[in-house]
Amino acid sequence: MNEDRLANLHTKLAAPFFRHWRWVLVGTWLLYVAFIIFNRWNLVQAFALPDTDDNLRLAQVRALLGGQGWYDLIQHRFDVAHGGANIHWSRLVDLPLAAIILLMKPLVGGADAERIAVAFAPQIPLILLLFSLALTMKRLVHDRAWPLPVIGLLCAYSTIAMFAPLRIDHHGWQLAFLALAISAMADPKRARGGAVLGIATGLSLSIGLEMLIYLALLGGATVLLWVADQGQRRRLAAYASALVATTGAGFLIFASNANWLAVCDALSPVWLSDAAVGGAVMLALASLRIESWKGRLALAMAGGAAVAGFHALAWPHCLQRLEGVSPEATALWLDHVREARPFYRHSWKIGATALALPVTALAGWALLSWRAWKQGPDDRDLLYRTLAVALPGIAGFVLLFWQMRASPAAQMMALPAATALIVLVAAPWLQSPKLWKHIAAIAVVLLAFGAAVPIGIKLVPGEKPNPQRASVATANKRCPSMAALAPINAQPKGTVFSFIDLGPRLIVATHHDAIGGPYHRNDQAIADVMKAFRGDEAQAHRIISEYESDYLLVCPDMSTATIFMSEARNGFYGQLMNGKVPGWLQPVELPKDSPFRMWKVVG
Repeated sequence: MNEDRLANLHTKLAAPFFRHWRWVLVGTWLLYVAFIIFNRWNLVQAFALPDTDDNLRLAQVRALLGGQGWYDLIQHRFDVAHGGANIHWSRLVDLPLAAIILLMKPLVGGADAERIAVAFAPQIPLILLLFSLALTMKRLVHDRAWPLPVIGLLCAYSTIAMFAPLRIDHHGWQLAFLALAISAMADPKRARGGAVLGIATGLSLSIGLEMLIYLALLGGATVLLWVADQGQRRRLAAYASALVATTGAGFLIFASNANWLAVCDALSPVWLSDAAVGGAVMLALASLRIESWKGRLALAMAGGAAVAGFHALAWPHCLQRLEGVSPEATALWLDHVREARPFYRHSWKIGATALALPVTALAGWALLSWRAWKQGPDDRDLLYRTLAVALPGIAGFVLLFWQMRASPAAQMMALPAATALIVLVAAPWLQSPKLWKHIAAIAVVLLAFGAAVPIGIKLVPGEKPNPQRASVATANKRCPSMAALAPINAQPKGTVFSFIDLGPRLIVATHHDAIGGPYHRNDQAIADVMKAFRGDEAQAHRIISEYESDYLLVCPDMSTATIFMSEARNGFYGQLMNGKVPGWLQPVELPKDSPFRMWKVVG
């Protein structure tokens, strides 16, 4: 009798939970937002923007609100001597930040308005991500399985970190639009799914090209769905139309003046024309009624060859690395960027954590595909959609062997398949009377949520403390802080020659200008800064003078400084650290506890 009452109570509670899942998801999001902002409020108060991109994003928003043109994305506080730095970003991500600042400034003042903006703005794309993950789960796994990837997101550390307060760069929005695109591919309603995929792709491309590989795979999968099933023509036509329309609108509204040129690293005439030609080809394919799948495949291959040929002939300069970084800047800078290295060139703990969900998802995709296959040849729609969604997810796993910067997307795309193991494997085992199956089910749950590897890593004895690493970590934390930069800000305004990674923070936290930041269109300035610190004193003097620098600023023990000391110990930076300061530099007095060393350029 008691069991019956419990069952009835469970049914009464569960029914509204799943029936009103959208409101439950919104409530969950609000609770998380309140918790995470409260938890990180000390960092928000300290204005501890964690990354160079976050700092530059705020600098761009400040410039926009200060009257800089909508299509002018030159950062005029970088490289003032040469007219500023060309930034390839989009204004789309600036909009929510600017709106919050404008709304809150009359109420709390400018400084606190910015704090509120940098705390809350990253949470806006998070709600889109949550809904997209839930929809993908409902469409591919089970109608009531939507909470699983939402819970698993808490263990997808690389992904969820992109939505933390202060993480105001574009990566959160890129992940959210990719998740929306994937949920659209999983949509059984073909026209709606194709249209949403095209819109999500166009919006993502309007921000940047970071997700181009995954979006291209989803587009290719849409064509292959049509090859496998002529009934998918509505999905293909809707996708092509929405892609062309959204990409065109995104270009007209958000492309900067510089991006109207044939550049390869942002939405420009290059990718706009590719989208237009590709869209026209796909619309033509969708209009045909070819009964044979072999005939459709031949036409699809011919169409793909036509699009590829157009790109190669029209834009041959975009057949190589899209960033276009010079070999000199690549050797001096890009090859040292940690996130540009594969997972196996990081510590084993970092690599294992990054791989946990994508590897688990491989088993999930296999089981989901097998389950869909067993439905028989008369109902292949679920199988086709599952394989189409699995394609970019598997690509994300493979790309980890190239660059760790693929980790946030790889973990996010892995969540539906990884957590599907709870439904497909753990749930049936928990119904068994055998104890070992219950234990195995718990292990599967931990693996599916991505929690097993982090828990296991904590059981492994930690590495012995490394004094040098501790010094580097301390310097990386202290030098960008507002407290450390306050004495720098107290100096008369000027152009500061410093490490590239300090440039964005300097223009946000002080009134000084900087030489540049770690942005590939700024590759000449990047190479010059690296050469100045690595070369001899005469070369440093020439470069620092060329950039009309008023100050030289260094933070000993920062990550960049370790490169100079390990690869050019006798270079200009090494000489400064050994007390060999040339006469054209005059020391600037800073507090004794300052992590910086600063000189005024006097000759």
